[in-house]
Amino acid sequence: MTGSDVPPSLRLAYVPGVTPTKWVRIWNERLPEVPLTLAMVAAAEAVDALRGGRADAAFVRLPIDRTGLSVIPLYIETTVVVVPKDHAIAAVDEVAADDLVDDVVLHPLDDTLDWERPPGRPANERPANERPATTGDAIELVAAGVGLLVVPQSLARLHHRKDLTYRPLVDAPTSQVALSWPEEATTELVEEFIGIVRGRTVNSSRGRPTPPQPKKAKQAKKAQGQAQQRARTQPRRGLPARGKSTRRGKPRRRS
Repeated sequence: MTGSDVPPSLRLAYVPGVTPTKWVRIWNERLPEVPLTLAMVAAAEAVDALRGGRADAAFVRLPIDRTGLSVIPLYIETTVVVVPKDHAIAAVDEVAADDLVDDVVLHPLDDTLDWERPPGRPANERPANERPATTGDAIELVAAGVGLLVVPQSLARLHHRKDLTYRPLVDAPTSQVALSWPEEATTELVEEFIGIVRGRTVNSSRGRPTPPQPKKAKQAKKAQGQAQQRARTQPRRGLPARGKSTRRGKPRRRS
């Protein structure tokens, strides 16, 4: 953090399909005085946003070029094939890549899956068709009956349509979501967000300690007062208990 007049804030980018709502809510609860701004960026632009200083941290899809970046892998997504609801695949629970050999499989330019060889027949075998620019464009083509689409499940949900459905593709590459930020720009606010994503509590070594709640403080003060009262009334070792006199009365004179 700097001494400039600009108030501190955290700029967080995320790729389509990632839902940062839970982490943003925890941030707002722990650091309500520090704004957190969100920006959705295309998967191919996330790394440029970090290196160009347009974002302090970003949720990205691996693999990416990690040069100069810190990366914390978070979770692996299921890969699915998106099909029209009247397609034969809609009648089964899951499919394999070999099941798509006779289908046209769309391969958009923003595909995040690391294919060695995509399944099915590529759409650009047809002279009238080219690779769709985006996953959203490819979804429209699936709805039009041009072909099928293989994507991470979160993208299938993001582009949900009533006339389409999806099924898991069991032997396809998977996509892993990760948190990334520039190595040389690991600020205190970035550390705070890393702790939230990793599930650290506010009282952990890197979390912010919270002041005791009024009720707990009152109970602690009461217990301390009771302990002090017991200490005052407890008889000292080697001395008679307070309140008991050791003086003997004068002996009565015999008549």
